[in-house]
Amino acid sequence: MQLFKKATTSVLIASLALSSPAFATSYNDLPEIGTAAAGTLTVEKEIEYGDAYMRMLRASQPIVNDPLLSEYVTSLGNNLVASANDVKTPFEFFLIRNRDINAFAFFGGHVALHTGLFLHAKTESELASVVAHEIAHLTQRHLARAMEEQARQTPLTIAAMVGSLMLAIAAPQAGIAAVQATTAASIQGRINYTRSNEKEADRIGIETLSRAGYDVNAMPRFFSRLSDQYRYASKPPSFLLTHPLPDDRITDTRSRAQQYPQRSVPMSPAYHLARARVIARFAGIDSNASLDWFNRALKKASPAEAQSLNYGKALVYIDTRQFDKAKELLTPLYKAQPNNRFYLDAMTDLDVAQKQFEPALARLNKALDSQPNNPVLLLNRDYVLVKGENYKEAIVGLERFTHRNPKDVNGWSLLQEAYEHSGDQAGGLAAQGELYALQGRWHKAITNYTQASQLVDLGSLDQARYDARIDQLRVEEARYSALQR
Repeated sequence: MQLFKKATTSVLIASLALSSPAFATSYNDLPEIGTAAAGTLTVEKEIEYGDAYMRMLRASQPIVNDPLLSEYVTSLGNNLVASANDVKTPFEFFLIRNRDINAFAFFGGHVALHTGLFLHAKTESELASVVAHEIAHLTQRHLARAMEEQARQTPLTIAAMVGSLMLAIAAPQAGIAAVQATTAASIQGRINYTRSNEKEADRIGIETLSRAGYDVNAMPRFFSRLSDQYRYASKPPSFLLTHPLPDDRITDTRSRAQQYPQRSVPMSPAYHLARARVIARFAGIDSNASLDWFNRALKKASPAEAQSLNYGKALVYIDTRQFDKAKELLTPLYKAQPNNRFYLDAMTDLDVAQKQFEPALARLNKALDSQPNNPVLLLNRDYVLVKGENYKEAIVGLERFTHRNPKDVNGWSLLQEAYEHSGDQAGGLAAQGELYALQGRWHKAITNYTQASQLVDLGSLDQARYDARIDQLRVEEARYSALQR
């Protein structure tokens, strides 16, 4: 949906904690070093820090709140987590709109991927190799180990250490500056993942890739290509600053990969559709450049790859209001795969852009008959209802959706719009208050709910609900403030 293209919000940094998967074979004989940090922070405290930093990220970085891409990276990530050992917290995978090649993980099971990874990863297994590596950093508690080491050398508060270390993971140069502001000691070796941490994350990442059914050779292949491409670059991507790729590390990953079962992994249509969507809408390039990229790729594409490339072209045509061209490309794709949510979403965009709301609703309701709880379809339907000015029905659906998905930015944004256009000022203020809370802007959230409470009838159920939410927000604000001390 085009609404979600524009609804990319912002965010900042942190790291997670899990325990360690051991793989006792003759060729996986590296020591388990990650779990030594278990005493630094409890898992419960790490989850609190992770939630706090996720709120900061929403307020400061361009997070991609696109339901389709969120569904894709969540599915990919969860498939890998299911093959990892000793997972102690839920995981959350999300995208940041940034052409730089980078990924980072932080407290509470959060794994961030830059959209730039889609521009350079040629297969799903290559993208999965980066995600598996980050998952391994978390299951081995490498950030907690770095904190433990820093605590032994510098008497910083836990909050200061967490903040500077996690900032370093997501934005290396800014992170280094942040730590230097809190200690005069040399900290480069403390904030960057150590050579042993990187080798351990590679080893366990390859194991996870194999268990999850991906191509284990994707990791050394992707790392080698990045190393060759940026070997002499004056400004290498952030991933190479936090994850250095010396030749011996690439050789080691290649050697380890060869000791796992070798398999031919078929092309992933979902990956190529997600990649096309990123290039069309989230790569930071203009429409002409996107079309040029798709047209060049089509010249050497297989028939299966051509489908995703034509899908990407159709998105560009929709966004540039070339509706006839978009329809010509999308119609055969949708007819061949009517339950494909990438195509359903694009057809919805095409209909809404032309104010053809009834066909869009009919198509989505048919899909919802077989997938009644799918978030992508539900948000698409409510989006059509809002744009078609059917606010009453949209509010019913969105209230149910946000109750089930309280951290979904899209749901709250649509609900705010529906309330405001329906004349419910109090409801609009409350929905906006939830968006503020998701960004850790507690004062603004409380102010919104206070205003909403004053607008509704004295003693009404709505007022009681708003006042109860104010009490909850104050508790959250106090907990959030305590983490900074």
